Amino acid sequence: MGMMKEFKEFAMKGNVVDMAVGIVIGAAFGKIVSSFVKDVLMPPIGMLMGGVNFSDLSITLKEAVGKTPAVVVKYGVFIQTVIDFAIVAFAIFMLIKGINAMKRKEEAAPAAPPEPPKEELLLAEIRDILKKKA
Repeated sequence: MGMMKEFKEFAMKGNVVDMAVGIVIGAAFGKIVSSFVKDVLMPPIGMLMGGVNFSDLSITLKEAVGKTPAVVVKYGVFIQTVIDFAIVAFAIFMLIKGINAMKRKEEAAPAAPPEPPKEELLLAEIRDILKKKA
């Protein structure tokens, strides 16, 4: 039973849970960006390049014979994947840059000086009283 308790403590630590949430959100974010690139960005880029659809770009090394499929190098799909990656990487970079800027603002803000201990306040009051009497 000790091993199960130890595993539960490990799995419920903040870092593990945060990482799991980050992975799930990252996967969903990746799908959104992939759809944005495929469905929004690539059609105009293809149109500007003379109606080229990157997904259709390929080189056939060997034609299909009977039930044997053709051997095809689909370099257009690779180009599409590289573009997806570049956009996702840029979006994450901008997100991290924004987070770091907010952290720098928090660090730059002057912190209020800590309140002195009660003993110091009491001694200061005694000192002030003694000065008045003197």
